[in-house]
Amino acid sequence: MTSNAHSFRSIRRHPGAAAVALAAATALLAGCSSSDDNSDDPLAGGKSDGKTVVVGSNNFAESILIADIYGEALKAKGIKVTYKPNIGSRETTYGLLKNGSITVLPEYNGALLAYLDPKATPKTIEATTAAIGAKLDAKLELLEPAPAQDKDSVTVNAETAKKYNLTSASSIGDLKDIAKDLSIGASPEFQTRQQGLLGLKSVYGLEFKSFKALDAGGPLTQAALKKNTVQAADLFTTDPTITKEKHVVLQDPENLFGFENVQPLVYKGGLSQEGAAALNAVSAKLDTKALLDLDTQVQLDNKDPLDVAKAWLKSVGLD
Repeated sequence: MTSNAHSFRSIRRHPGAAAVALAAATALLAGCSSSDDNSDDPLAGGKSDGKTVVVGSNNFAESILIADIYGEALKAKGIKVTYKPNIGSRETTYGLLKNGSITVLPEYNGALLAYLDPKATPKTIEATTAAIGAKLDAKLELLEPAPAQDKDSVTVNAETAKKYNLTSASSIGDLKDIAKDLSIGASPEFQTRQQGLLGLKSVYGLEFKSFKALDAGGPLTQAALKKNTVQAADLFTTDPTITKEKHVVLQDPENLFGFENVQPLVYKGGLSQEGAAALNAVSAKLDTKALLDLDTQVQLDNKDPLDVAKAWLKSVGLD
């Protein structure tokens, strides 16, 4: 299974692209997941029979991996599971959850809230969950959020980190006195967004030497950061190139980039209390560092996501 993870992540963050995403994904549906008991067509079949939990995923590599983790954690509790992988965008998966065709879906709290209530601006994870709950369909429920987040970041390359003594404990604010010497790269929209240069200036007091319009955390941005064409860039926090190139993601203590915690979204009538507890146990163990490592194994090392999921569950005592 190979996937252009970055384009699918951008679709996750911009749900209006759903129609295009679904059309593009159609050609990828057959045989795209490593899961051993899924249907060739993720949209085939009716509702869960009440005895089988149907675990779905959106059409990007990380969602498929997390779905495998959820499914295998449920199987470890003796729950029968089938997979509907690589379905498409949120418009599709949300509807399938509401009608009970799928039971469990990996979600990202900030992106889900933006879909349900674009005007919401919560300041904490708890407030994010509460805001989602106020808009969520009555048949659906969010379980516990994981510490793991896949969100925008200010990331510096290894050369810059070494030069200015920046580590993974350093904050975006630590760039205040040196930003004038650095070029930053991101999507063109980053230049005019609050969650971009505007916020970096108003919240952290940063004014960069220059801005280079590239792409949304994709290959152009990755290449520019690697080549030191830019010294800082907007990358997603679980981008495997962070590990490969030894980039350093700076902390965002003011939560300029909001929250994108991994969180199970479930159809209430299809999951037992034991199943919910199993998924909450997964969330308790899954942090950003672990998710980055798992993504790296799948996307760079080309390991089967199902094997990676099983190995991780065993390593944290949830198999």
